[in-house]
Amino acid sequence: MILSVESKRKLAEFLLRIKAIQLRPNEPFTWASGRKSPIYCDNRKTLSHPNVRTFIRQMCSEEVEGRFGKVDGIAGVATGGIALGALVAQELGLPFIYVRSNAKAHGMGNHIEGDLSSVSNVVVIEDLISTGQSSLKAVHALRNAGIEVKGLIAIFTYGFPDSEQAFEDADCAFSTLTDYPTMLDQAAQEGYITQEHRLALDEWSKDPVAWSKANSRS
Repeated sequence: MILSVESKRKLAEFLLRIKAIQLRPNEPFTWASGRKSPIYCDNRKTLSHPNVRTFIRQMCSEEVEGRFGKVDGIAGVATGGIALGALVAQELGLPFIYVRSNAKAHGMGNHIEGDLSSVSNVVVIEDLISTGQSSLKAVHALRNAGIEVKGLIAIFTYGFPDSEQAFEDADCAFSTLTDYPTMLDQAAQEGYITQEHRLALDEWSKDPVAWSKANSRS
C-alpha cells in the first residue's frame, strides 16, 4: 500500500496543531543526546486527542494490511509504541505484545511482554524513527525470540540517511505514516513557519550534527 499524499499531509497538520511536533529554529531544543535541534517530536500527545488518535489508528491499521498482509500479531516498542500498537491490534482483532527497552532485572526477566504462544510473525509499531537504533533493537529482540518481523510502521521519521541505512542493513522493511519533508511543506503552507525558518529547518535536515554545533550556546 502506498500512503496517499493527502493522508500524510493531514496527519502532519494534526501533529503540528496539537504540538506533538514543535518547530523552534531560533530557540533550539536539546535532545537527550545533547544535540541542539530546531524540532521536537512527542507523539504521545496524540493519545490525548480522540480524533487524532482514531485517524492514526485507522491509517496504521490500513498500512499493516495493505503493505504487510496477514500477520499473527502486533508488537509495540516501549514506551511510545505500546498504546498505538494496542489500538492497532484491537482494530485488526490481533494479539498484542510489546518489547521492553531491556529485559526486566526481576521476576521472569522478560524482554518481550505478552503471550507469545500464538504469535509467529508480527508488524512492529513505533512512534518515531530518529536514528532507528531503539526500533531495531526491538526487532532483533523479537527475532531472537523466534518471531518473524514482517516490517515496522512508525508515525513519523526525521528521514536521516543513517537510519534508512540501518533498516536496510537489518533487512527490515519499514513505513512511516508521515515524514519530515511532508511536515515542513504543511508547516509552511499553514503559516507555522516563515521562509527563513524553512531554510534553517532544511539546513538542519542536511547535517544535524553540524547544525547543532553551529547553534550550541556556551
